[in-house]
Amino acid sequence: MQKTDITSFPVPDPAKNEWQFAEVWIEPMLSPPYILLLLGDESGRCRVFDPAQNYAMIFDSSSYDEAQHWLLEDEYEPIEGRLSASQL
Repeated sequence: MQKTDITSFPVPDPAKNEWQFAEVWIEPMLSPPYILLLLGDESGRCRVFDPAQNYAMIFDSSSYDEAQHWLLEDEYEPIEGRLSASQL
């Protein structure tokens, strides 16, 4: 029987070590809703990761506005609230 290690966090080290905030975005028209994770760093760069694809980075932008526009264009909606790295 094959065992899967679920204890390690699959986000690549650069995003994991440099993120300043995280937001969860959903595609509410699907059931269950499809979820994406937006991470922003101190320089303003934002990356979108797909948990369903082993946290593969699917979008990289130089600003939050650009990432937000990309997500809204694909009809994703933000979950209220933002997790800040400084809160942990």
